[in-house]
Amino acid sequence: MGEALTFGIEVRTLVPLFVAVPLAACLLIQLFARDKHLLSGWLTNLAMLALVVMSFRMIGESALYHLGGWPSPIGIDLRLDNLATLMLLVINTVGLAVGLYSVDYMKRYTASAHFYGLFLLMVTGMNGVVLAGDLFNLYVFLEVAAVASYALVAFGCAHEELEASFKYIILGSLSSALILVGVALVYGITGTLNLAHMSGRLAETGLNAPLLLAFGLFICGFSFKAALVPFHAWLPDAHPSAPAPVSAMLSGVLIKAIGVYVLARLAFNVFGAGDSELSLLRWLGVLSMVAGGLLAVGQTDIKRLFAYSSISQVGFIALGLGLGTPLGLVGALYHLVNHAVFKSLLFLNAGAVEYATGTRDLGKLGGLNRALPVTGATSMIGSMSIAGLPPFNGFWSKLIIVLACVEAGYYGFAAIAVLISIVTLAYQLKVQRMAFFAELPKALPGVISGALSGPGREPRLMSLAMILLAAACIALSLVVLGGFRDPWLIGAAQQTLSAGPF
Repeated sequence: MGEALTFGIEVRTLVPLFVAVPLAACLLIQLFARDKHLLSGWLTNLAMLALVVMSFRMIGESALYHLGGWPSPIGIDLRLDNLATLMLLVINTVGLAVGLYSVDYMKRYTASAHFYGLFLLMVTGMNGVVLAGDLFNLYVFLEVAAVASYALVAFGCAHEELEASFKYIILGSLSSALILVGVALVYGITGTLNLAHMSGRLAETGLNAPLLLAFGLFICGFSFKAALVPFHAWLPDAHPSAPAPVSAMLSGVLIKAIGVYVLARLAFNVFGAGDSELSLLRWLGVLSMVAGGLLAVGQTDIKRLFAYSSISQVGFIALGLGLGTPLGLVGALYHLVNHAVFKSLLFLNAGAVEYATGTRDLGKLGGLNRALPVTGATSMIGSMSIAGLPPFNGFWSKLIIVLACVEAGYYGFAAIAVLISIVTLAYQLKVQRMAFFAELPKALPGVISGALSGPGREPRLMSLAMILLAAACIALSLVVLGGFRDPWLIGAAQQTLSAGPF
């Protein structure tokens, strides 16, 4: 990161704007657009569009920004590298699509300006986690994102939402306590919270027993945030209960930004974890793949099915990270990006179905391909992507993870990954058949609302958001044209992890 200061002032001054822009938009909405649904929605989307443009501007750049001009390790650092840029692109691009979707979807809720404020606060926290250069402020931004997500899960204020949010708060607070104890342990041993200085001191001392305890606490705490089995109990209730845009953000980006990303950053760039430490990640990944996939098969609530599917797919990412090889890291990062896109798309599809029919029960649905053509077409793309069918993007990332397992000699893990991909295809076909292709059950009249009196009834911005994410699924399948070992942008992010401590 020594080259960071040689880049122009433009890049360095843009870095804090990833936190400042959504935070400022949040404040503006509460001050001037609290009772104006459309104005608050468009302010949100203007802020998200600015963040997406800045994210693309950061490709290939690195920078180190000292807040207030205070140098390290006294001051607060914001650190940009290839891995951070990849995460910023994922968070803000998915956030823009979800923001567009919300303009129409949130009309059914009162106080929607509060939704947009909390949404922007969650984006502020996630961007801050990605850019934080010290462990304490990483924790602070993590809590900002988490607290906003607790409120968003309960946004509907019905019994189901409040119960799910309460469980999420309790388990989230427990995980935050574990992380905070880990932060205290590391600070007590190294005498610093700056990630770069900390990694240097850990490289000198090695991982002694107290540091291994701290690393274990971090794995447990951030596994809660990432919803890895057995730390997943909050997710199957939180995702189905939340409004569809919130579910898309939670599953698509939140569990990656404050869970998977931080685990990867600490393991490779701070602690320099070896194979024995990474073995826990491998086993957590395999357990999550199997448990999440098998639990998804038996679900009839479409959003709960997708929630369990998220647990399974995050397991693929954890397995790739746990391998610790360059190819395994490429597969993990590629699948992280892919899952952010196609799972967000699937939750938006589920929201469109519930918006039009008033139900999430697959047994009460059918024939929606004719009534909701955009939802049906984009849902098919999302389903085939997550199932790993060629030539969609999910096929390539899963293939790379399987090849990485074989290359590392973990043939059993490779076989399990293939089998769970087949299970994923089975339950995604179930969704397609029951919701979109089967006839509406005659014993259940009146399920379809007036919104489905004719074809093409999805609101325009909801349709646009789903089309954008479906197009991204197709575009991401082209990333491998650069080769399995060095796909565009993902290969650079992998090299940042593989380089070891800062």
